[in-house]
Amino acid sequence: MARIEIDHRASRHPEKANRPDNPIQRKPAWIRVKAPNSPVYHETRALMRESKLVTVCEEAACPNIGECWSQRHATMMIMGDTCTRACSFCNVITGMPKALDSDEPRRVGEAVATMGLKHVVVTSVDRDDLRDGGALHFAQTIAAIRAAAPAATIEVLTPDFLRKDGALEVVVAARPDVFNHNLETVPRLYPHIRPGARYFHSLRLLDRVKQLDPSIFTKSGLMVGLGEERIEVQQVMEDMRSAEVDFLTVGQYLQPTVKHAAVARFVEPAEFEDYASLARAKGFLLVSATPLTRSSYHADRDFAALRAAREKRLAAA
Repeated sequence: MARIEIDHRASRHPEKANRPDNPIQRKPAWIRVKAPNSPVYHETRALMRESKLVTVCEEAACPNIGECWSQRHATMMIMGDTCTRACSFCNVITGMPKALDSDEPRRVGEAVATMGLKHVVVTSVDRDDLRDGGALHFAQTIAAIRAAAPAATIEVLTPDFLRKDGALEVVVAARPDVFNHNLETVPRLYPHIRPGARYFHSLRLLDRVKQLDPSIFTKSGLMVGLGEERIEVQQVMEDMRSAEVDFLTVGQYLQPTVKHAAVARFVEPAEFEDYASLARAKGFLLVSATPLTRSSYHADRDFAALRAAREKRLAAA
């Protein structure tokens, strides 16, 4: 019988199947990571499988998965593994998602308790098919974590809830400790990199969180190496500060497959240090800017630093 070859890239990203290939460049030495192989990594992976949970660590092909899972850190991705958007940078599956799993919040809470997490990050796919974009599911997940692991602090990394009136208010009312929503790139590149989103809507979302509950830390992230100019990154920083964003992350974009947006260049470590200095000068409470920085990388350690920075600023006021 003839063997049938399946193009997994096409099945995972059918909307990208007919795009021309963008060859993947060899990574420079400063961005290479070792393959994960520690016993704790495999224990974390087994727990995710047993709990029937999805993680963005795997779905987005995060380069830090070996380090994070070896420290029992994992970012839970709720509402399934299939996204209704088709961003050209993202490795998450695109298509029509399945119905929400009403038992998922409980399983997330139990996994957080089992892993003994002090800080947990919960993100999701975009669910444009849902009336509230999945806001209530976020709120239920926060409540389930509070019940199962009351000492854990909670960070949410949400979609933009575009055209979902009242959705943001539902998530904020559940009182996560950190509300993260990534702007991802500079406004000029949105039509190519993040075509389903709107830059100023995302910016207003972050601003609205602070209006609703000033006690919640806000956080946002940028990818660089997509063709942005330094002055554009500076402007985004200023826009974030105008929205009172507390914490900025900046990391190198890495191309998941040949069908995704190409890497325009690999930004050198010295440039990340420059971005960090610029951001601190603009008033962010905390900045993480390195080639391997991702939204939830070292999130537990960073939350402690974020809280300490706020206390220091308030004491000096």
